[in-house]
Amino acid sequence: MGKVVMYSSVSVDGFIADETDQPGLLFDWLTSGDVALDESGELTVSQTSYDYTRPYWDQIGATLVGRHVFDMTDGWDGKPPGGIDHVVVVTHRPKPEGWDPEAPFHFVDGVEAAVAKAQELAADRMVEVAAGDVGGQVLAAGLVDEVRMDVVPVVFGSGKRYFGSVHAQHLLEDPDVVIQGNRVLHLRYRVRRPASPAS
Repeated sequence: MGKVVMYSSVSVDGFIADETDQPGLLFDWLTSGDVALDESGELTVSQTSYDYTRPYWDQIGATLVGRHVFDMTDGWDGKPPGGIDHVVVVTHRPKPEGWDPEAPFHFVDGVEAAVAKAQELAADRMVEVAAGDVGGQVLAAGLVDEVRMDVVPVVFGSGKRYFGSVHAQHLLEDPDVVIQGNRVLHLRYRVRRPASPAS
C-alpha cells in the first residue's frame, strides 16, 4: 500500500489561502522557471523544482480533497487535476446533480473511509491529501505518513491554515528533503509515530 502524503504550497506563516480562499502568490513558483512541469505548458518551474516535483506527481495514484475545494473548483469539470487518476472527495452531501458517473471522482463520508478508498484506488502508489481542514483531520486520525510543503516567501497574516483546525501536538521527524527552488523551498517531513508500549 502506498504512502499517505499531506501536501500544499504554504506561506511562511503557515497559510494555504487567504481569508477569501485565494492562494495569492503561493503558486507563483509554478510559473517562474523555464522547464515545463506538465503537458499544458502553463506550468514552468526551475530545473531544481522540476527534479523534485515531477517524480512526486508521477507517484500519485489518488488525491483526497474536501468538499469545499471540490465546490470551489467546480470539480475540475470532472477531470482530475495534474493528470491524477482518481479524486476522493470527503463529503456528507451527495454528489452534485447531473454529475458524470464516469468521472473518476469518488464521494465518501468521513476521513477514515476516504483514506481507505483512496488507498484501494491508488494500490501501491501514493495517496495525496490536500492540506487544510480535511488534511488536518487525516493527520489527527494518525493516517498521514509524510508532510510535504512548498514554502513560499510571503506572509499572509491570516487565512486558511495548512493544518486546518488541528489543536493537538504532532511530532514530525527532521526534514529529509530541503530543496531551494526559485521563490520556493521544498520540504518533506516524515510523521513521527508514537512509540508502542513495551510488551
